[in-house]
Amino acid sequence: MSTEDWMEPRFRARASNGWRARWFRVIFHHHQRDERLFDVLLLGVILVSVLVALLDSVALLHAHYGKFFYALEWVFTIAFSIEYLIRLSLVRRPMGYVLSFYGLIDLAAALPTYISLFIVGADHLLVIRVLRILRVFRILEMAEYSNEGSELMRALHASRRKIGMFVLFVLLITIVFGAVMYLVEGPENGFTSIPHAMYWAIVTMATVGFGDITPQTPLGQFITSIMILIGYGIIAVPTGIFGAQLVQANMKRREGKAAPVLVPVVESEVTCGRCGEGRHFEGARFCQRCGERLGEG
Repeated sequence: MSTEDWMEPRFRARASNGWRARWFRVIFHHHQRDERLFDVLLLGVILVSVLVALLDSVALLHAHYGKFFYALEWVFTIAFSIEYLIRLSLVRRPMGYVLSFYGLIDLAAALPTYISLFIVGADHLLVIRVLRILRVFRILEMAEYSNEGSELMRALHASRRKIGMFVLFVLLITIVFGAVMYLVEGPENGFTSIPHAMYWAIVTMATVGFGDITPQTPLGQFITSIMILIGYGIIAVPTGIFGAQLVQANMKRREGKAAPVLVPVVESEVTCGRCGEGRHFEGARFCQRCGERLGEG
């Protein structure tokens, strides 16, 4: 979240001085030493908590260290819960923070452990905590990467209609070839329905080739070959559309940076001997009106 976002009334400090203002600065800002130290500490805790969640999903490690991982998880959950409550107590409008993008992520970082008390397996959602790393990009001086990401999103948004038409075209091909393969191969060869045949068409065009459903007749194999060739061409289309939009945006940005500097028109000390024009571009050797060499005539 940018600094400008925190200037909104709902993200301002509840008090202008005292401990609330000091902790608001430490937690929500990223410039001074103590602010960066808090962000680094938060980043380390997030990474360790995500690592614990990943390791706990391994059956062998869970059998030997399950209780240890469980205890660590509660430690992290309590720490994130306390941090979340502190953030709520510091901002001027708590509900505005709760409903903000990062407020929802902070809440989601602590909820899975509590939900796991009622729903078995919900604790595996703890890896969502890795999203909290987004808030500490500034401490790593990665603002330029955020700008690049914004440029990618703008290019994707600008090409949305072309990509939408492409997706529609792919969907039509999938339906047509799925119906054809359902008629050619039939249920006896695994094409039990048109939707199932459409699944085969998507897998074939993507050149994935799971092999769970394959054509058995010569005609079906010929159609499959055509689908594979179409797939190679289709894969390149959205990449080309997106790449062209990026190139165009980059060219516009360069043109904006390299805008020509106009040389001002100044009163020349030399008047044209032919037409009497006395205003020329600075350093001009010929009259801008009649083309006569200046200083002659």
